[in-house]
Amino acid sequence: MTRHYIIATAGHVDHGKSALVKKLTGTDPHRLPEEKKRQITIDLGFAALNVTAPNGDRIHAGIVDVPGHEDFVRNMIAGVGSIDLALFVVAADDGWMPQSEEHLQILNYLGVQRAVIALTKSDLGRIDVVTNQIRERLTGTSFADSPIVPTSVPTGTGIEKLVHTLATQLTRTEPQRDIRKPRLFIDRVFTLRGIGTVVTGTLTGGSLHRGQEIIVYPTNLETRMRSIQSHGHELEVAQPGMRTAINLPDLRVDQIKRGDVVTLSDHGAPTSSLIVRVEKLSRLNGNKSGVHPLKNGSSIYVHHGASRVAARIRFRENGTLEAGKEKIARLKLASPIFAFIGDRFVVRDSSERHTIAGGIVLDPDGDKESLASSVALNNVDSLVRVTLKRQGFAPRESLLRKSRFSANEISQALMNLEQSGEIIVCQHIAADRELWRKLRAQAIALTDAAHKETPERAGIDLGELRSALRIQEPEVFESLVTDLCEGDFVRKGSAIARTSHRPTLPVHVKPVEKRIREALTAQLFDPPSRKAIESDPLARQVVRFLIENGDVIELALDVVLLREGFERMKSQVAEFISKNGPSNVSQLRQALGSSRRVMVPLLERLDRERVTLRAGDKRMLCRSRKL
Repeated sequence: MTRHYIIATAGHVDHGKSALVKKLTGTDPHRLPEEKKRQITIDLGFAALNVTAPNGDRIHAGIVDVPGHEDFVRNMIAGVGSIDLALFVVAADDGWMPQSEEHLQILNYLGVQRAVIALTKSDLGRIDVVTNQIRERLTGTSFADSPIVPTSVPTGTGIEKLVHTLATQLTRTEPQRDIRKPRLFIDRVFTLRGIGTVVTGTLTGGSLHRGQEIIVYPTNLETRMRSIQSHGHELEVAQPGMRTAINLPDLRVDQIKRGDVVTLSDHGAPTSSLIVRVEKLSRLNGNKSGVHPLKNGSSIYVHHGASRVAARIRFRENGTLEAGKEKIARLKLASPIFAFIGDRFVVRDSSERHTIAGGIVLDPDGDKESLASSVALNNVDSLVRVTLKRQGFAPRESLLRKSRFSANEISQALMNLEQSGEIIVCQHIAADRELWRKLRAQAIALTDAAHKETPERAGIDLGELRSALRIQEPEVFESLVTDLCEGDFVRKGSAIARTSHRPTLPVHVKPVEKRIREALTAQLFDPPSRKAIESDPLARQVVRFLIENGDVIELALDVVLLREGFERMKSQVAEFISKNGPSNVSQLRQALGSSRRVMVPLLERLDRERVTLRAGDKRMLCRSRKL
């Protein structure tokens, strides 16, 4: 079995990171002519390490070599956003330096849990002194117990032990999960003659297949992948934890940039507003820039994935963020990013000289109240529970879509919470149980009130009910109606009512009903116009009642018939055509003793009911009609 991991270097400039990578892999990570000339890493470099773990597993580790100079920290952060292990380099001659501290803080902000410390240039001595210094600096961090391996590139000392240590640490690390939500954070874009545009990055969250349709965010460019490679090897499928190169021949190089994300189109969209939890470490780096509090409303740069975006930060509570503290905040980004709940990011100041904070995404859409800072973002049941408590309800399909949990894990969480009685799952909607109960109670109260105030109506109009409940989402309202109808309610066309409800006119309106019925009966096939019948508000109320209950048929806006009259006219029309063949309006009008005003909409109704079929100006019987 081959396990895939990503390692990134970290450490101060000129401490030998690139030389160490070359010694480990045989690949010089320096790509740029200026890097080779100055012997300094400016941008990201890449190599691959293939080793056999102590348990016999094959390990394929993509190595991202990052710059150590303070001028290129932004490039460094772009390389460490999705790694499994840090290869932290400290030189024996210099010891711990300013960028050692800043890189450590960045790795802590990004939640990196494992590291191997390479004590380079060990042939120069000072091993014990610097080892003690490193241990002191790592105290209180996730790297406090990380192994420290003295190495020397010129002599080869410690290289074999370093490889073994890396393999051992990776064996103890769970490979990146495939939750079927792939994101490739692009860190390089270039073109090859005869090939076209190529993008590279670290793949997380899911697999990508050759020939698959993908979308590039935030530009919303949809295209197809022609081919996939990893460290020069052609692949049918790229897996999470792999350095991945994708050929996108239908896109131009100038349409894509570092920081863009390759993903699939059904996992949400990028946004420019995030609700986050921001923390400021109590550690101070070499120039003590961390001592300054982060002020509310500050202009900052947010580093997420391989992207770097200008932003403004607004804390939920006024004040500033002091060292060693955390706050809930909203980030308003200058351009959108494709973030998930639980994603980590780094905050640098507007001058881009200092790393000042880090954080974790609580709400990637940023348009709702934030999650509580104590929510366990790695517990799917807890996250579903709190999300529904906060939002009230959500479509099952989109619930936690932008999270680090798979659809199956989310479905299982919904099942668990439904069984424990904490939520309601109805059709395609999941809802907080208490809120759903209140919503249901409101709907019942409104329906009962409608029955009492307008007993002549079939029920409360669904549009009126939805408006009164202020439900914006049609699928939520439809689920509520379905839930009600599973109990003591019934849907009647565009209305809903209790199953026990029988429409009835108020006693004081009965004389008006009698008058209208008599008028319609007196001229059964050619009744008075609706305008003439509805002479006052009470008459209009009665006509509407009779139509809703099916006693009166509305043929047109101004033409109504008693049901008895409609059924008799339909029968006589069919009988006449059966005996005399296709007939026009005039012939049928004369045969029934009606008028054109009534006969035209009647025949149109019979056409719709497939009793008759129009052919020119005549009607014939539909062949499918059973006489």
